[in-house]
Amino acid sequence: MRKARPARWHVESWRPLHMGMKIITRYIARAVLAASMTVWMVLLGIFAFFVFVDELENLDRTQFGLREVAGVVMLKLPGLAYDLLPIAALIGALLALGGMNERNEVAVARTAGMSRHRVVAAALHAALVLVAIAIVLGETVQPRAEREVQALHARIDKHPDASAKRSFWAREGNSYINIRDVQPGGQFTGISIYEFDHGNELMRAVHAERARIRGAHWQLEDVAETRFDGEQPHARRHVTLTWASRLDPGLIGMVASNPASLSTRELLRYIEFVEASGQNAERWQHALWRKLVYPLATVVMIFLAVPMVVRGSRAVSSGRRILFGTLLGLAFHVTNQTAAHLGTVFAAPAVMCALMPTLVLLLLGVALHARTL
Repeated sequence: MRKARPARWHVESWRPLHMGMKIITRYIARAVLAASMTVWMVLLGIFAFFVFVDELENLDRTQFGLREVAGVVMLKLPGLAYDLLPIAALIGALLALGGMNERNEVAVARTAGMSRHRVVAAALHAALVLVAIAIVLGETVQPRAEREVQALHARIDKHPDASAKRSFWAREGNSYINIRDVQPGGQFTGISIYEFDHGNELMRAVHAERARIRGAHWQLEDVAETRFDGEQPHARRHVTLTWASRLDPGLIGMVASNPASLSTRELLRYIEFVEASGQNAERWQHALWRKLVYPLATVVMIFLAVPMVVRGSRAVSSGRRILFGTLLGLAFHVTNQTAAHLGTVFAAPAVMCALMPTLVLLLLGVALHARTL
């Protein structure tokens, strides 16, 4: 008699089950991704409308028309999309998995042999796609769009407070430099340079109304120079004056940008530059760590949504899920935005302030997963 080969039949009997698990995994991932993208577009449209209403104020004090206002709103969309992605992921996962739970699809998948961990892994497949989108937005699209917005507002905003926010101090050797107004595009006005000797005695003071960059040199225009090399100061005026400096105009121009809108590479360069200038880089360090941690919040949101749906009743309506997801997402967004300011007040490390909101949600998700096992 021919001997049976149970091992072969055993392996072949598992192939349909393995293929079925892959199909279910793709189905869950696609459902979560589709729902998250839909919610993302809806939220983006709502918040874009609020930005449009806010930008309409420019019509009263500038020559802006509706076309220019609409252009500013379009340029702000990448930043809005980046900020809203974790909220959309949470609401989308709650809707997708909640709908599957109402149709008993989750129960069927569990009956077919799909473990709870496999359900979580399937949902996190969608999270990885959303994280990739967030990284592309935060590192490439948002910084370029934000610089265009800053350039537009710099041309139309004539309030004194706006110029004060773009002022800059730097140190180079024994010289201290103040630039009153740093505008996007490498435009500088109100440049003051104070040179000291090794005994901290003022030797020279230079004030220029404007400055242009000519290669490795700065060309100062409409210059008033005062030297203190004798008993009486000597004052002179120059139409133009060349100033050799190692200060990078591109890095100085970042002071006119919102730190949250800069890429990771730009933040690293600027932090190094600010620290070398003897200034406080805490604000930029908070922005750097937030930039590094924020994409992970999307993964944590979907991870948190799974036990909420699996443990919940099928009677829970989609409206209640949307309300709960919106409230939790907005609470996370507000906490994440204020964490850096609270860290500055209480002198907390930047990495702790950036991690804390996401870490709290992660621990909540782990606790909920432990209770559903």
